[in-house]
Amino acid sequence: MKTENHSINDVLTKNATSFFIPPFQRAYAWGKPEIERYFSDVIRIIKSELNPKEHDKLEHFFGTIVIKEESSGFANKSVVVDGQQRLTTTLLFLIALRDIENDKKLKQQITDLYLTNNASDFEDKIKLKQVTKDWDAYKALVKNQEANAGIVKTAYQIFIKLINDAKEKKPDIKFEHYVLAIKRMNVAVIFLDERPHKGEDPQIIFETLNSLGKALTLADLVRNFILLSLDSKKQSNLYETKWQPKIEAQLDDNTSKFYRDYLQYKTISSIRVVSEEKVDNNTKEVYQIFKGYVNDNFTTHEDFINDVICFVPWYKWIISDNVSDTISSNAAKDKEIKEILRNIFHDIKAEAFKPFVLGLLEYNQQGVDGTKLNDDKLIEILKTIRTYLIRRRILGLTQGENKNIVLLSDKICDLCNSTCSMIELLSNMFYKMRFPNDSEVYEQLKTINFYEGLKKYSKFILGKIEENNTKVAVDFRNAKISIEHIMPQTLSNIWEFEVGNDYDTVHKKYLHNIGNLILTEFNGEIGNKPFADKKDKLNKSSLHYRLDVINRTSWNETDILEHQKNMISWFLEAFPLPDAYTTADNWNTQSVEKVNFSPLDDEAGEIAEGNKPAKLIINSENVAVKTWQDVFIEFLKWIKKSEDYDYDSVFTNQEKLFGKGDIIIKWENLQFFMDEDIDLRQRYKTFEGNFWDSKKTVLDNNLDFIHINASARTFLNRIANTMELLGMSADEIVLK
Repeated sequence: MKTENHSINDVLTKNATSFFIPPFQRAYAWGKPEIERYFSDVIRIIKSELNPKEHDKLEHFFGTIVIKEESSGFANKSVVVDGQQRLTTTLLFLIALRDIENDKKLKQQITDLYLTNNASDFEDKIKLKQVTKDWDAYKALVKNQEANAGIVKTAYQIFIKLINDAKEKKPDIKFEHYVLAIKRMNVAVIFLDERPHKGEDPQIIFETLNSLGKALTLADLVRNFILLSLDSKKQSNLYETKWQPKIEAQLDDNTSKFYRDYLQYKTISSIRVVSEEKVDNNTKEVYQIFKGYVNDNFTTHEDFINDVICFVPWYKWIISDNVSDTISSNAAKDKEIKEILRNIFHDIKAEAFKPFVLGLLEYNQQGVDGTKLNDDKLIEILKTIRTYLIRRRILGLTQGENKNIVLLSDKICDLCNSTCSMIELLSNMFYKMRFPNDSEVYEQLKTINFYEGLKKYSKFILGKIEENNTKVAVDFRNAKISIEHIMPQTLSNIWEFEVGNDYDTVHKKYLHNIGNLILTEFNGEIGNKPFADKKDKLNKSSLHYRLDVINRTSWNETDILEHQKNMISWFLEAFPLPDAYTTADNWNTQSVEKVNFSPLDDEAGEIAEGNKPAKLIINSENVAVKTWQDVFIEFLKWIKKSEDYDYDSVFTNQEKLFGKGDIIIKWENLQFFMDEDIDLRQRYKTFEGNFWDSKKTVLDNNLDFIHINASARTFLNRIANTMELLGMSADEIVLK
């Protein structure tokens, strides 16, 4: 690596050199504020030049440009690793200057010196090859043609206006002054060494340069890692023929999630959730895993691209709620597969199964090492997953799914070969991952507030019950299809008489119970009407549910309980278990889960709730704890003692980290508040785990007290936020 200081003019007029912006880099992004600031710097340089009193004329530092040079015949090609915004802005300014100038010789001078190069192998000998998105508009401007609307054309038009306005206000500013200003705008040019032993990997440089700018997503990092290692021609070809049209254009905002799920399936391991908008600690960690996986499993980066492209359409079937592709050549099976996928990933929203189902689709669509999953087995497996998920949701169970379901991916080959079944896999996990049997589900549905407590899934459940009863699909997602209360939410005098003497108790107990609900297409029309009127309206319904209502002469507690029994029976028929599993303990009764996890884990709060900590491990050092408040206190104590982390930054950022500014409070402040609220005496402890001394021992005013009146989930969230602030890795804090 070498660094040289040059003017931007010297960089752009370099003989026999063309500039190549990798096609996958971000498109041109400077708007009016940045362009006006650029022009202001140009004018300041010119004013200095025109001021006879200034002997040391003003120059301007314009930032850094990072270049990796490639040989291209007798010419050179400079790959712009960083600085494309500066180069593009300067060239757009020069194009605007050329187009305003009347002198043909000066106009041609701009084109020949800055915009084109006879040694260039780019179209029309243009010197700077823009990213794909900007190329057509930029090319048109260079050729003095009308450019398509967009940010490039807008920037050019802003420069035209700025130059014309300056011409009116300061007629003494001439063409040559603008060129002089370009010569006095200096940049630090970093040239990367092509020799691999020098260790100047453009991707590493790219990551470093962007660490302080706009954060890159996992999709950005992966794209640059894969393509920056290639020469410019191969970059362009792969990006424009494969990467952009077959990966990014297909997945759009789901690209980062796709790479994570692809990686989870390929490595058969649980990997942290990544953000689609920013790089956080999770993204950095996943990116490192990703690089290791690619380097270990693919001979070339192009091999990786070809593998990923295969998975993109299958992933789209998972994330799209309306799949137009053909999954199965059999029309009936194709329709069924699409509906179950939609149930799992859109009606139930089961993120945990994405990597596993991605694997199922790979085996189904193209097979792996000669093993294929036929459509019938795929449907059977997906139905079992759907039943597993909705039964667990009724019981409020989600804990453990994200970390454990992906581990089943290594059993897909066994599923194909029928050496095991999906029901066996899901019913042989530890207790919190259990497959609820009929008894558990029955007891829960008898008492649960079905209407409100299962609001996310209630229409889906009722729609599938109806479909199972009639064998006709119900458009339960349609807003015109609604859940109706038979006994209404507000009891009229007629309804009080209908329900009976104990109407108030019955109303409170059963209003939102599954025994008082049906699916209708009347969307609230039957509301508060008397039972007889409701039956008349329901007579016109096409849904099977109505039959259990209109055949009754009354609607009281007895009727509700009878309807409840029918509804639950229908649910168990719609989401069935094989006979051997209906009353069995559908978990591995010999297995006791031992959980090691980090506060940064996605399910940390869920794991903590209802459990007690057995051990806190900080940087491999065991710390004795008995409660979650102990964990929080010991964590903060360790941060305060550590030379590697800034405890004061935690103290001063409490609003951001904890949502309150008094989770850690000095004694001088706490004793003041305790005089007003005596309950605070039992809500704060010192680092030694002691409450305030009731004997009023004299304490140091700077002694810290920690708020300990919180839930396990809250403590874990506070620790996770602090770890994020301090840049701590997940393996530094481990809980057992």
